[in-house]
Amino acid sequence: MAFLNINGRNVAYRLLGAEANPLVILAHPLGMTQAVWDDVLPALLPRYRVLTWDLPGHGASEAWPADGGDITPAALAADALALVERAGDTRFHFVGTSIGGVIGKQLLSEHADRLLSAVLTNTGAVIGNAELWNTRAGRVRDEGLVALSGEIVPRWFAADLIKRDPALAEGWRTIMGRGDAESYARLCEMLGRTDFRGKLKAACSQPGGVDVHLLGGSEDMATPPETLQALAAECGGAPLEIIENLGHVPSVEFPEALAKRLLLWMAPDRSRVGEQGVAYAEGLETRKQVLGEAHVARSTENATSLDAPFQQMITRLAWGELWGNGDLTRAERSMITTGILAALGREELELHLKTAKRIGLSEAQLRQVLMHVAVYGGVPAANHAFALAKQLGWGETRE
Repeated sequence: MAFLNINGRNVAYRLLGAEANPLVILAHPLGMTQAVWDDVLPALLPRYRVLTWDLPGHGASEAWPADGGDITPAALAADALALVERAGDTRFHFVGTSIGGVIGKQLLSEHADRLLSAVLTNTGAVIGNAELWNTRAGRVRDEGLVALSGEIVPRWFAADLIKRDPALAEGWRTIMGRGDAESYARLCEMLGRTDFRGKLKAACSQPGGVDVHLLGGSEDMATPPETLQALAAECGGAPLEIIENLGHVPSVEFPEALAKRLLLWMAPDRSRVGEQGVAYAEGLETRKQVLGEAHVARSTENATSLDAPFQQMITRLAWGELWGNGDLTRAERSMITTGILAALGREELELHLKTAKRIGLSEAQLRQVLMHVAVYGGVPAANHAFALAKQLGWGETRE
């Protein structure tokens, strides 16, 4: 876990996965922590760089300052964007549950150009009402989170799940009780004031708009299916799925099912590649992620009238259609590419040996690639590749 000071307040976050993978940020529900995503991470990390964080006064993040005024969706979205900046990315996929979905809606309404896609689960354009949230805020201040956790936590999960696994609810009661009551209360008051009706359709419906998917649970008492249906209408008819026997927290209740849907929904649409190809902008996004923005900027600046069409072609074809395809992970593509370039003795081997580090290849993986080159492509080619890799910092001196 790492920390970032944002406007004088420490925010706890995790940044996991290879730098060359597309970034996805995950925003947790009220009263919980970034740990809600733990069972989803193994499925995401081979293909995505993942950023999670704790909301104010939750988990290991510092409480909202006493003199900090009201918490707003804009302030929470600003925290998210500050963390994205720390990660060194410009655009990203977003996944948020409950109040995490409120952050997603704020990003959609004010920063849609930053989003590659958005998955909003168990949330709504309006969640509950001001009286409900203000009442809860008052009770939290008077009674404390520990006292209220026994009433609130069971509402997060389907009743059958709690019967099968009572320790799950007890564990989350403990976590909720450790939070900062005042931060929680101010977040409740924020939810009572928040209304995104009429603010989302432009981002979702216009040509080239953000690809939004919605997910809810049949047993969700906090944001029932009708709340998600209303949100779908606000998002221009965004696709909505209601999972049977799911309560309010799919990443805890159905992590494998959620991960499967995220991988499907965040993947580029390749259904019409044969007819339309891949847009230059999409290929450029992938090229920047894999090679780094500085390298791509140099290549673009150095292009002339002679090779500019060639640069555009490889951006669409090599980076858009090939590297942007999700059938292989970027680590797998890196191993294939490095092996071919090493066997053929191509000049671009140096670039892709550097790229392999960004992608997160291990020394053992690279060694096996080059040993395959020795057997199937020739020892001299492998010897050259090993020597070049060592020059680029691969390997440690043996004592």
